[in-house]
Amino acid sequence: MPSLTGLPLQIITALLAVAAFAATMWLWPRMGGSGWKAWLGRLGAFFGTQVAVLVALGLVANAYFGFYTTWSDLLGLDGAPGQVVDHQPGGKALKVTGEQKMYSSQGSTTERAGKIEKVDISGEASGLSGDAFVYLPPQYFQPEYAGSRFPMALVLSGYPGSAEKLITLLKYPESALHAIEAKQLPPTVLVMMRPTPSGVGNRDTECMDIPNGPQVETFFTTDVPKAMATGYRVSDRPEARAVLGDSTGGYCALKFALRKPDSYRSAVSLSGYYEAPTDPTTGDLFGGNADLKRENDLLWRLENTPPAPVSLLLATSLDEENYKDTQRMVAAFKAPTQLSTITLDTGGHNFHTWTREIPPAMEWLGRRIAPPVPAAHPA
Repeated sequence: MPSLTGLPLQIITALLAVAAFAATMWLWPRMGGSGWKAWLGRLGAFFGTQVAVLVALGLVANAYFGFYTTWSDLLGLDGAPGQVVDHQPGGKALKVTGEQKMYSSQGSTTERAGKIEKVDISGEASGLSGDAFVYLPPQYFQPEYAGSRFPMALVLSGYPGSAEKLITLLKYPESALHAIEAKQLPPTVLVMMRPTPSGVGNRDTECMDIPNGPQVETFFTTDVPKAMATGYRVSDRPEARAVLGDSTGGYCALKFALRKPDSYRSAVSLSGYYEAPTDPTTGDLFGGNADLKRENDLLWRLENTPPAPVSLLLATSLDEENYKDTQRMVAAFKAPTQLSTITLDTGGHNFHTWTREIPPAMEWLGRRIAPPVPAAHPA
C-alpha cells in the first residue's frame, strides 16, 4: 500500500480527480434526458468528481501538515501506549513502560470523581486575562485533605486550539483521575487553557512577552500561578507546579520551564517544536531583536545557557517533523536538567497520537511533581 503522505499517492489521486472531471465533461451530453437513469447518471458523475477532488486536496493538506502519517494512524489502529525513556548526559537511558487503559469513574459526586470549574483569570502583572477550565480531583473535597494545598499542572492546547478539546478529546481529567487512582500521580489540580489569552485576539504569540505588545509569558508564568494559589488550595512552590501542552502548547511548556524554572519545574511537550516560527499568524514577535529570538530558541538555550534544575519530557514519533530536533535536544541537555522522551513508532500531529502519550506522561509527572502539602505545613 502506498504511503499516506508520499508523493506517488498524491500524484495518483490528483490524476484520478482530473480524469473524473474530464470523464464527466465528456459524458455529460450523453446523460441528458428526464428519466431516472439520466438523473442518477448525472448525480453519480457530479458527486464522484467532487469526492475525487476532495480526496486529492485532503491528501495534499495532510502531507503538508502531518496530521496522519500512516494508514493505521488514520484508521485509529495505533493504540499502543508510548514508552518513557529517561536520559542521562552521555547517552545512558533507563526505560519505563507506560500503560494506557480506558477509565470511567463510577458515580458523579465530587468525592469520587472531582469537579471541573470554568473560571476567568485576570493577570495583574501582564494586564491580560483568559478563560480556564479547572479540574479539582476528588481528594480536594475529601475530609482527610481538608486544608491541604495541591500541586498544579497547567495544560495548554495548540494554536488556535480550544480548551474544551483538552477535556472532550484529549481527556486530561479522565487520564489524571485514572493515574491518581492507580497511585501513579499525586492528587493534582489541572488548569486547562489556550496558549493565547483573550486579550491578544487571534494572534499566535508563541507565549512570548512581545516587545511593546502582549506580555503572554508573564501571564502564564506569574499571573496564572498566583491566581490559582489565591483562589484555590494550590501550592505556591515551583516543585509543585508543572506545565503540559501539545504542538504550540508543547513549545510553550518547555519554554516556561527553561526560562522561568521558579514558575514550573516540570514540563511535558507532545509534538512540540523548539523554536518560535515567524508566519502570518505570529507577525513580528521579536521586533527585530536577534538576541530575543535566540533566547526563545530552546535548543540554543540547552547548548549555551546554564542548565536549569527542571525535568522535561519530549514526546514525538518516528514520523513527526520534530523527531530529528528532539534527538538534538537529547544530545544537548546537561545536568541538573533532567530529560525524558516518548518516541512512538508511528503517529502524526493529531489528537489520536497525543491520547497515546498522555497516560505515560501522567505517570512520568507523578514521579516529579510534589504531592499535596497538609495544612499544618507551609505551602
